[in-house]
Amino acid sequence: MSKRFHRMLMAGCAAAVPALGILIAVPSTAGASTAAGTPNPPGARAAALAREAIRHLSIGQHATDQGAGQAPRGVTGPTNVSSNNWSGYADTGSRVSKVSARWKEPAGRCGTDVISMAAFWVGIDGLKSSSVEQDGTLIECYLGTEYAYTWWEMYPTNSVQTVGSAVRSGDSITASVTRSGSRYALKVADATHPANSFSTTRTGSGDANSSAEWIAEAPSGPAAEYPLTDFGTWRVSNAAVTEGPRSGTVSSFRDDKITMTDVLGTTEAAPGPLGSGGSAFSVAWRSSL
Repeated sequence: MSKRFHRMLMAGCAAAVPALGILIAVPSTAGASTAAGTPNPPGARAAALAREAIRHLSIGQHATDQGAGQAPRGVTGPTNVSSNNWSGYADTGSRVSKVSARWKEPAGRCGTDVISMAAFWVGIDGLKSSSVEQDGTLIECYLGTEYAYTWWEMYPTNSVQTVGSAVRSGDSITASVTRSGSRYALKVADATHPANSFSTTRTGSGDANSSAEWIAEAPSGPAAEYPLTDFGTWRVSNAAVTEGPRSGTVSSFRDDKITMTDVLGTTEAAPGPLGSGGSAFSVAWRSSL
């Protein structure tokens, strides 16, 4: 696995630092759907090219440093930060042992001449640490066709593992990461298409357990970030976290509201306010690179 670098902007200050990354190993049975969720199997060659496009995909990259300065355009408040590939919420603290959420899988709006990506996940670590334990779903738009997968990853122990390749827009997804000592149970359940569901337990090594995340992300390829797939709105509910002996919602702990912006400060994806007692929010797609 090659080294990867990323930057985090907080209040307008950027820094390039070593960060997290994952490699996706895509099974040969990858499924496809239209933006409306109707199966639309592509030709074998198109499917193979789509799989190759995500073979060296990176998800979960994030700076381990955050600087202070002038707030980026449209972002205000001490817990509001800006990232060039994350949007959503993150809690910081210590002894994080569980993070979970539910969502309806968004529909990717796929252009006929564009390769774009959008990943949706929950995880422990990654905000300020060099480890991440995460799982969720991924949309790939490849020249007009939408592919969607479930996956999990323990960085840096192993690369991402894709499990389900027939996720459809509208599927009811539940994702969680639960820690017990140095062991992590990673689970994604697709109640609509159960074949995409999985549960696996893995052992970590020196993990910080210092943050919990609920993130929509623009993944990176070998050279740079892919354009962010227009996913409309990602709606998260039942977002929960356990830190030490205390369990609660996103707002129960110190939380960062993360807006995805490009280097000029243009918003690419923006989270809405927390609702339902701090357990629900939405991320709206705004633009792409």
